[in-house]
Amino acid sequence: NGSPSGMNNFKRQCPTGRISKEEFQNIYSKFFPESDADTYAKHVFRSFDTNDDGTLDFKEYIIALHMTSTGKTTRKLEWAFSLFDVDKNGYITKSEVKEICTAIFKLIPKDELSSLADDENTAEKRADKLWNFFEKGENDRVAEGEFIQGVLDNDDALRLIQYSPSK
Repeated sequence: NGSPSGMNNFKRQCPTGRISKEEFQNIYSKFFPESDADTYAKHVFRSFDTNDDGTLDFKEYIIALHMTSTGKTTRKLEWAFSLFDVDKNGYITKSEVKEICTAIFKLIPKDELSSLADDENTAEKRADKLWNFFEKGENDRVAEGEFIQGVLDNDDALRLIQYSPSK
């Protein structure tokens, strides 16, 4: 019938063509079987639920899965900004960075934690390290353009704003 199996699968799971936060978290957790992906999935969901109705449609869902895979396009960084902008006010604060770093940290399987560098082996250290790339004070905030530029200028920053399974 020419339509990809992912689409049929989605239709079967979500006959309404919309997906709830719970359903999204369930699907997401399958990608990270050894981790607690719920918190991160919740933030990912929020960043794509643009009209705040508590559901994603199929297009938003596909974009969400595509965006969260690795890559370094401006589009992905725009998405990353909206992920970190927890209160959706157009700016990122250090506490928001810490909140998302904490969620990312929960994605990392226990056996990988031991191999992390000393300056990023806790969510706090990771948030500090990331925040330093933007050269901002504790109570400053980062706008979208600054965020994207900061990440483009630093490969380390790019690595810190996402988690890619090592296997």
